Amino acid sequence: MDFTPTEEQAAAQELAARIFGDLATPDRLAAAGTGTDAELWKALCAAGLPAAVEEIGLLGLVLLLEEQGRTTAQTPFAASCVYGILAVARHGTDEQRARLLPALRDGSAVVAGAFPASGDPGERGGIGADGRLTGEVPWVPWLRDATHVLVPDEERALWLIRTADAVVEPVELTAPWSAGRLLLDSAPGERLGTGPEAYDDVLAAARTAFAGLQAGVCAGSLARAVDHANTREQFGRPLATRQGVQLRAADAHMDTEAIRVTAYEAAWRHDAGLPCAGQALTAAWWAAEAGKRVVHAGQHLHGGTGADLDHPVHRHFLWGRQLDAYLGRGAELLQELGDLLADDVHLANGEPS
Repeated sequence: MDFTPTEEQAAAQELAARIFGDLATPDRLAAAGTGTDAELWKALCAAGLPAAVEEIGLLGLVLLLEEQGRTTAQTPFAASCVYGILAVARHGTDEQRARLLPALRDGSAVVAGAFPASGDPGERGGIGADGRLTGEVPWVPWLRDATHVLVPDEERALWLIRTADAVVEPVELTAPWSAGRLLLDSAPGERLGTGPEAYDDVLAAARTAFAGLQAGVCAGSLARAVDHANTREQFGRPLATRQGVQLRAADAHMDTEAIRVTAYEAAWRHDAGLPCAGQALTAAWWAAEAGKRVVHAGQHLHGGTGADLDHPVHRHFLWGRQLDAYLGRGAELLQELGDLLADDVHLANGEPS
């Protein structure tokens, strides 16, 4: 495995860092409230970053999402790229790709994903014989921005539904992700892919992508904490000279690197066409468990300042906790990973699962 970015991936990451750094400022984030920064989304699309994901792959997307996470920029970038561009590019027919991808590339179409990170898709509704979907999803990130939503049915088949054919009710989450409640009442759906294999592929890609986003959230939180510890003095000495502060920051750094490297491995395998479900689960577990520790540490290392709800570090805390909930709780992910490993052992031994 070689996680060294290609020239195209490195250039895209540098461009993303510049755009997010210039436009996702604390003042603009505060002005956006709980919604999306429409001007930032336009800038990303005008720069060709969503379109570039087709060329730079999931590993390239992970690199871009790290930059988004560092600034907690409020755009549907992660969702539309993984549930829209990558899903359609990998599993759409020639006709679907020709019809859907141009609008996804320029940002005039946005896809959200009504995807459970774990559990049975059938718990959220079903598809009728006439190709119409009925059901409810309590919250879908960035649904209020979406023109389409990707929905799995009880058979783990994927259906692309126009939000104009559904009911979308605004929902506020822990993080300001422009989320909504999705209600489907015999909504017409367009089949994407050929069956459960497409669902498993998209779910693994989503887990990996959002783990990359969490790596950026954690890196941004830690950077703010380190800057505060180096400049804030207590009893005439910077906080950073205290051994307890150093050890807490070091642990947070190691956790952040663990999230990053496991996301890179899962993304690399996905792009190479190798089995990656186990690696995606591993990245998701690190993102959920370690991510939670890092954003708590970032807030604690700010001392009393960390309790200020308007301080930028609090946004990282909210995003980290939301990503923990979205990726699936650690125990659930470990159980799923254990079941997957057990199935692999049974298969290797020629035994039934």
